Amino acid sequence: MTHYFTDNRSLPQNRKKIEFRIWGFRVYLISDNGVFSKDKVDFGSELLLNNLDPTEMNGKVLDVGCGYGTIGLSLKVANNNLDVEMIDVNDRALELVNDSAKLNNVEVKAYKSNMYENVDGMYDYIITNPPIRAGKAVVHGIFEGSISHLNTGGALYVVIRKQQGAESAIVKIKEIFGNCDTIDKEKGYFILKAVKK
Repeated sequence: MTHYFTDNRSLPQNRKKIEFRIWGFRVYLISDNGVFSKDKVDFGSELLLNNLDPTEMNGKVLDVGCGYGTIGLSLKVANNNLDVEMIDVNDRALELVNDSAKLNNVEVKAYKSNMYENVDGMYDYIITNPPIRAGKAVVHGIFEGSISHLNTGGALYVVIRKQQGAESAIVKIKEIFGNCDTIDKEKGYFILKAVKK
């Protein structure tokens, strides 16, 4: 059994193009077998994006566990001045991100990294729809590693479902950052924000 958080290039291809509308923009995403939410943009990512205003954002963004690129590409399409980097462990997902970037005529940097092992930059925003099925150690590792890659005043944004550990995520993020606000809640999904003081 191959999961979306593993290298699964051996799976047969079944690419499809998804047209996603957000903030009045059209974002074209290429999906395939072996990636998370391959048939349509998942509710959690859309809810997270709806809590961001790309016109108010500037600087560097890191999309952790980017999958086929919904979050990072949407932000870049809406605000081409953002410097967007996207990481995942899934090679197929990263190929899809690069192909979708060309389709949207934007440039992002997408590369393979298990959590932050290949990340050496500093960011103004770290945004994640974490790979819950990879386990709590990975999800909490994403939270723990984020603070050392954020500039002062930078923010971590997370979407996580109540039944998949939202309450323990809040406790963990507060432990790391000293703060964690629930900025939205819908259908059991929590949008969390923490700021590096």
